[in-house]
Amino acid sequence: MLKPIARIVSVIQGIGHRVIEAVWRLGRATRFFLLVLLKSGTSLRRFGLVIRELYYTGVLSLIIIVVSGLFVGMVLGLQGYETLQKYGSETAVGTLVALSLVRELGPVVAALLFASRAGSAITAEIGLMKATEQLTAMGMMAVDPVARVVAPRFWAGVISMPLLAAIFSVMGVFGGYLVTVLFIGVDEGSFWSQMQSNVDFRIDILNGFIKSCFFGVAVTAIAVFEGYDSPPTAEGVSGATTRTVVTSSLVILGLDFILTAFMFRGL
Repeated sequence: MLKPIARIVSVIQGIGHRVIEAVWRLGRATRFFLLVLLKSGTSLRRFGLVIRELYYTGVLSLIIIVVSGLFVGMVLGLQGYETLQKYGSETAVGTLVALSLVRELGPVVAALLFASRAGSAITAEIGLMKATEQLTAMGMMAVDPVARVVAPRFWAGVISMPLLAAIFSVMGVFGGYLVTVLFIGVDEGSFWSQMQSNVDFRIDILNGFIKSCFFGVAVTAIAVFEGYDSPPTAEGVSGATTRTVVTSSLVILGLDFILTAFMFRGL
């Protein structure tokens, strides 16, 4: 009789321990995020540090963003044409492609790709610097590692994400144009005119840009925290990199629902 009760107590204790650990970790992450913002003056004064990191986080992510955006737009064009053709509205395929990309797929898919490519790289780089005691050496030389290493990477990610999302959406629209106009034969004038008349700058484009800014802050904050907080071992860095991708993906999808609910509830 005591064994089942002991097992139940053990399960409850395990759940409680995980919840407490998660709350503590969330508190450390919040404090670290505020510390990064506080130490960002050095990065903003010496903007060359941020420019250097922009190359690694943004420019090196362009290939996967451009190729993925092109193929996503092509698939949207094919699927949208097949669906709209049943209702005699195939000329509205340009509107469907553009709205799907600028409102939803552009910011979300670009953020997921950014987390997988740049976020994991940021975590691994900071984690390896911690494991090889480079961060400790900076502290001994009176160089603040948060201001010199973490903050430039954070701001580079925040700046890169909206730009990459915009490029993704542009390439997606171009991919939809290639498939529907050049391959299927939809009228080119109808494709562009329908898109221009139905895509609103404030409601659609600006809201998509705001989404990508939120995603950039969230993904980069998670990446730098996981790298800085990782155990200084190969296994610790590997686990931190995995947590960055998984946590960032979940946060992106959760934020997307919350932001969409606020932005488009009155439409």
